[in-house]
Amino acid sequence: MTKNPIKIEVLEILDAIDRRGSFAKAADELNKATSAISYGVQKLEEQLDIALFRRQGRRSVLTPAGRLILDEGRVILNSTARLAIKAKEVATGWEPRIRIAIESLQSYPDFFRTLAVFLDEHDSIEIDVSECVLNGGWEALEHDRVDLIVGSPGPVPMHKGYRTIQLCGGDLVPVIASHHRFANIANEREVLTEVLPKLRRIVAHDTSVDDVVRSEGLSREGQKLYVQNTDQKVEAILAGIGIGHLPYQRIGQHLDSGKLVALNLGGITKHDAFLAWKISHKGKGLQALVGLLEKSLSK
Repeated sequence: MTKNPIKIEVLEILDAIDRRGSFAKAADELNKATSAISYGVQKLEEQLDIALFRRQGRRSVLTPAGRLILDEGRVILNSTARLAIKAKEVATGWEPRIRIAIESLQSYPDFFRTLAVFLDEHDSIEIDVSECVLNGGWEALEHDRVDLIVGSPGPVPMHKGYRTIQLCGGDLVPVIASHHRFANIANEREVLTEVLPKLRRIVAHDTSVDDVVRSEGLSREGQKLYVQNTDQKVEAILAGIGIGHLPYQRIGQHLDSGKLVALNLGGITKHDAFLAWKISHKGKGLQALVGLLEKSLSK
């Protein structure tokens, strides 16, 4: 049987070169000599009789064949990383790494204060935090891209094997910048309702890829500006580009200072939020973190 030339080590080399853009930077990341990186690539090219990289200016760019090997190879790298994590979890009950997706509407200070308490007690556990919007958190959990979602909105997907805890979601306030040309009618509900379709909406992208994309809040009519998260949405509305719903805990100071004005559209909207993880995830670290987050974010 012919020996397979594609080893985990060479996949790690290809991955690092692709992400960092050069052999030298990949060598720094992997703590290897640049000559060792070059030799690893050259040896694989000789064994497969193909070219993996071509020069593009100062960057090393994958050929189509190299891209195929790397794309498929990253699946293998992710699988081996998960295997190592699962093995340690089975042996000790404590997972070495927890991946968390936090909903963009959540209060980041409360979340990170709780995370600091957790890490003070469990400093050997690595935490990987990403951001999600609307359905994006549920999708990431379903496809095992994360272990825990924090603050994702309902409804909770049924029959997925999730365990959930409802959090204090907070208030969403429809707002406009005080210097916006329509800010003078912010409190005139009837007039505001008539001109609402003329006002550009600032919309945070749903981060889901495969599921049905959601867009919540104000009228779906009229122009829109799409942004990546709530922080960008706040800044776009402050700049006078458009209007939108924002969580009160993020903009209270702007309302108090007069930079933002609440729109009289029939009251403040309550939004629900959930902590969720898969029932099959039995890690002691996850359970300890969930307990802390439930106490701090359910108030």
